[in-house]
Amino acid sequence: MTIGRVTHQTVQRSTLANLQANLQRSAELQARMSAGTKITVPSDDPAGAADLLRLRADQRANVQHQRNATDGDAWLTTVDSALQESLAIVRKARDLAVRAGSGAMGAESREALAAEMEALGVQLRGQANTQYAGRSVFAGTASGPAFGPAPAYAHGGATGAAVTRQVGPETAVRVDSDGAAVFGTGAGSAFALLDDLAATIRAGGDLSAGIDGIDARMSAMLREVASVGARHNQVKSATAGLADEKVTLASQLSAIEDVDLAQAVLDLQAQEVAYQGALAATAKVLQPTLLDFLR
Repeated sequence: MTIGRVTHQTVQRSTLANLQANLQRSAELQARMSAGTKITVPSDDPAGAADLLRLRADQRANVQHQRNATDGDAWLTTVDSALQESLAIVRKARDLAVRAGSGAMGAESREALAAEMEALGVQLRGQANTQYAGRSVFAGTASGPAFGPAPAYAHGGATGAAVTRQVGPETAVRVDSDGAAVFGTGAGSAFALLDDLAATIRAGGDLSAGIDGIDARMSAMLREVASVGARHNQVKSATAGLADEKVTLASQLSAIEDVDLAQAVLDLQAQEVAYQGALAATAKVLQPTLLDFLR
């Protein structure tokens, strides 16, 4: 059997390679401790790196959904406030109509009630054209006002084009309101109805049909208030769920990439001991001079 010769140069190269490996390991441990993460490049943990990419994508989606929910909450709050104000206006208009039809009134009294009815109509159209962030909340995706001026009172909203906000991977919530369904359009609108009531009051005519019309509009508004409330609750529930998801995602990311500092310190100390031992062994094996080698 032939025994290969182990030269001094071979020992030197092998020893230096081992020292470099020890130094490299120490450098990696120090880099992880300073960065606070176990995965600095995908090759450190390919499976963990893939999970990190997925979780960070989920985090970005969570942040966007939270923004959408916040915006949706503001939209629905604005809609609800406008509807509540509109209901108050319509109730007051009904009270005026009932008072005007309760008995004989002089022309001056009827004129005062008619003028007040017209003023309520102006207020109501103002509520119907309520805006949030420069967009009408009763006009769908249209950019202009929800309702035009008298006498047409045309609805400027886009038919069937609702404003929605994505508050979850598969959850979209409507955040606007259908102005045509709530206030009516044209000659059948609540604004035209108040104008007709004002004219009827001035003429001293029968107000029963107008009062029935007001009752129908109030019913439509109440239905929309209930719908907005349900959608608002949906957004608030989504907001709470997104907040919990944010915490869960952060915890999952931390479990994958964060360094256990206590363990890292122990590993670094063990590596330092190994490196010092390797240096001591190298000092024995690699003789500094030829005379030391021959001695």
